Amino acid sequence: GFGSNTCEHGHDAAVICSDVSILLTGSGSTQCSGRVEVYHNNSWGTVCDDGWDLNDAEVVCRQINCGSALEVPPSADFGAGTGQIWLDNVTCSGNESSLTECQHNGFGSNRCEHSQNAAVICSGEKTVRFRSGSSRCAGRVEIFHNNIWGTVSDWYWNLNDAEVVCRQLNCGSALEATQSSKFGAGTGQVWLTDVTCSGNESSLTECQHTGWGNYYYYNYYNLLLLLQLLWTFL
Repeated sequence: GFGSNTCEHGHDAAVICSDVSILLTGSGSTQCSGRVEVYHNNSWGTVCDDGWDLNDAEVVCRQINCGSALEVPPSADFGAGTGQIWLDNVTCSGNESSLTECQHNGFGSNRCEHSQNAAVICSGEKTVRFRSGSSRCAGRVEIFHNNIWGTVSDWYWNLNDAEVVCRQLNCGSALEATQSSKFGAGTGQVWLTDVTCSGNESSLTECQHTGWGNYYYYNYYNLLLLLQLLWTFL
């Protein structure tokens, strides 16, 4: 039962899972196009483009919720990576749920240079992501708009809003709607403020909000209202 044990923390359980995180990066890339990189053995590395085709790209695009594969760009079209080259001779049928389920030479086994880094261009728009969380389904909410990633203000942020984000990222149901930068403060643009979702929307951008980038104007407007209210009572 919960809390019923005779253990010390020297007996804490742990796991190592088989799935490998994947992302698209590189010069000129968008949220759904770029150089393919996979996370293995505590480090990010690239994928060699030997035999790389649309079936392989299809698996990548589906794995990161970016729709279907549109194109397999030429070698290192999004720039050459650095460090480890993790995968080579990847051969997917196109139906796999993860790139690591496809046939390959084994992690780190390759005869490639970074000038041969594989890349993809996907059809979808991955407009929401988590950052600085302890897992892929927890973290600071960031949203992609006008070619820039930015944050979301926690003004009136609640479980209905969190529910939409979790569903959009295929992360199940929302357990908690955290506030006050629990996962660290972001940088740059604050894109959305006063987000109000019913909880049934398929995307955070379908919810009501004050408009893109109106965070400081919105807070200034609220401050004026507060001052007017105080002046009335005084």
